[in-house]
Amino acid sequence: MINYIWAALIVLSVISAIFTGRVSEITSAVYTGGDSAIQLCISMAAIMAVWGGLMRIAEKSGLTNIIGKILSPLIGLIFHKLDPKSEAAKAISMNVAANMLGLGNAATPLGIDAMKKLSELNHKSQRADNNMVTLVVLNTASVQLVPTTIAALRSKYGAENPMDIATTIIITSIISLIIGLVVNKIIIFITSRKREVS
Repeated sequence: MINYIWAALIVLSVISAIFTGRVSEITSAVYTGGDSAIQLCISMAAIMAVWGGLMRIAEKSGLTNIIGKILSPLIGLIFHKLDPKSEAAKAISMNVAANMLGLGNAATPLGIDAMKKLSELNHKSQRADNNMVTLVVLNTASVQLVPTTIAALRSKYGAENPMDIATTIIITSIISLIIGLVVNKIIIFITSRKREVS
């Protein structure tokens, strides 16, 4: 769906440029935008490589197991009937830890791994179960204690103090996570009651 939206925006931009006589500006924007995108990708790749390497070291050193044990009570509370010692719970813990460190891009592979493990517990059904939906909510509205990626971008674009938004991000991410989980639990409760009635 998003591809159709992007395509429509591009077509509308070109048509608008033709009718307003700004075709040269569109051409210039295409070239400068492409150059900026490549530079951004290179700088973000460096950040991901560093943090991805650190997360790998954490995994090999056993730090991930410690994080998993610390987060296991919380994971058990949020995820219905999920064994806190399972591989899925460990993967979810690592995904949560990466998001807390603000490693949005590095957290994505960990989230995909967690979803695969939850899918196996769901017998690879084509329909997502409650735990899979909860993971999406938890991953999307995650708490960020250290906004690493945003700080790196702000630093790249000349911010004097790239981390001065940390407090605001912590507060808003906690609020969004609480709201997301509450709404998720309400929907799960309503759908489970409907299934019991039917």
